[in-house]
Amino acid sequence: MTLAGLFASAPADAVAVVVPESNIHITYGQLRQQVAAFAASLAGVGIRRGDRVGIAIPNGLPTIVAFLAAGEAGTAAPLNPGYKEEEFRFFLADTNAKVLLLPVEGAEDARRAAGDTVPVFEVGMDEFGNVTMSGAPPAAAVDAAAVDAAAVDDVALILHTSGSTGRPKRVPLSHANLSISAQNVAASYALTPSDVSLCVMPLFHVHGLVASTLATLASGGTVVVPGKFSPLSFWRIARDHGATWYSAVPTIHQLLLARVEAGAPKPAGAEKLRFIRSCSASLPPQVMHDLEAAFGAPVLEAYGMTEAAHQMASNPLPPADRKPGAVGPGTRVGISIRDANGAALATGERGEVCIHGPNVVKGYENNPEANATAFFGEWFRTGDQGFLDEQGYLTLSGRLKEMINRGGEKISPREIDEVLLTHPAVGEAVCFGVPHKMWGEEVAAAVTLNGAATEAELLAFCKEQLAEFKRPKQIFITDLIPRTATGKIQRRVVAQAFAPTA
Repeated sequence: MTLAGLFASAPADAVAVVVPESNIHITYGQLRQQVAAFAASLAGVGIRRGDRVGIAIPNGLPTIVAFLAAGEAGTAAPLNPGYKEEEFRFFLADTNAKVLLLPVEGAEDARRAAGDTVPVFEVGMDEFGNVTMSGAPPAAAVDAAAVDAAAVDDVALILHTSGSTGRPKRVPLSHANLSISAQNVAASYALTPSDVSLCVMPLFHVHGLVASTLATLASGGTVVVPGKFSPLSFWRIARDHGATWYSAVPTIHQLLLARVEAGAPKPAGAEKLRFIRSCSASLPPQVMHDLEAAFGAPVLEAYGMTEAAHQMASNPLPPADRKPGAVGPGTRVGISIRDANGAALATGERGEVCIHGPNVVKGYENNPEANATAFFGEWFRTGDQGFLDEQGYLTLSGRLKEMINRGGEKISPREIDEVLLTHPAVGEAVCFGVPHKMWGEEVAAAVTLNGAATEAELLAFCKEQLAEFKRPKQIFITDLIPRTATGKIQRRVVAQAFAPTA
């Protein structure tokens, strides 16, 4: 099934998307028409199947329409609108983007990065919720033969995932990968046309795209998509639009909890919640208990990653057990715990979490070195450590990779190293994660100097070069970077030397 097929049978008059800021309600019939017209406009500017369409638009109906249309006409390549110019320049080049879709106003870093190399088209929405692409021919003016319908094996979405040992890897997700994953999510939580998802996750990540949006469309339900998450307006929006569930990283859950007074009744917007989903970072058991006590809905922790088109496991709905600290059994995804040689381990034994299923990618794009070590036969290696209990529930016990997980944002330490090393005063740089109460992990670094520089100057330098979530919040200036007995630098050792609580 293609992405368009996910919601092809939904009643035309049922509400698919709500834009709360302007109280715009888009039906499934309107959404299908808008996606088809936008795909034709993309074809009109030369986009064909497989061509990459860069998208850097804040959350909203235009993002959803652009994503679905780009996947139909070519391949969607969503990017974080908060990237800096050099980051945009890298990702546009790495994906070989043919065009870049931007909002009508702002996005100056993205515009500078595109320059004369990547054509920019602005995407806007009128007061009636009609989404259009400026500068592109209208759908009626496009030769029907130019719009070649997508096939299930076509790459619908290209995303990047970062490891600690090299440059970001491209993850090509097919229509089949995404549609199967969306259906898995919908089945896991028994989503129906009566359900209303409040989307607070960014739509340049697989979490927001698949769990909050595509799973909802697959069920014929309604997705409410504000321009950005705000704890001040969250419950008002949930109340006004009858949200029955939301999915978020632990950081967002904690921000909502921070506004709850002890002994206060649950917010009015929580009255219709069937469940709360947590994914993309470890949820502390105490936070799970606090959420359930404050908002009166079961909290279901799930486990996902980009290479699996998001969800792999989840705690189930009541009356089945939901276990604090565990991420549940596989959700139509095979899960196996393997040793370093790829041999399956017994129940309760810790090892690398490996997965397989039709939602899992067959490999990274143009990266034979990564693919050579990414699989044990048919089993994809997640790089996470964990174990399965007797009920088949998975518990994650650590990450084998050195990636930093800041509130669900996966950050490659190597990328931060390389930015710091471009400063003329920096001799060596090692980035690492340190524990943080709100974000789970925060970014820090240790550097040696071969010139004059202060921590404040280095932090300011990073502010110019990196998106906010990637910037080190502490930089330790030292005469010597700690090494192992064999002379190797290990980030864990460096972190323990400069931040003993890490």
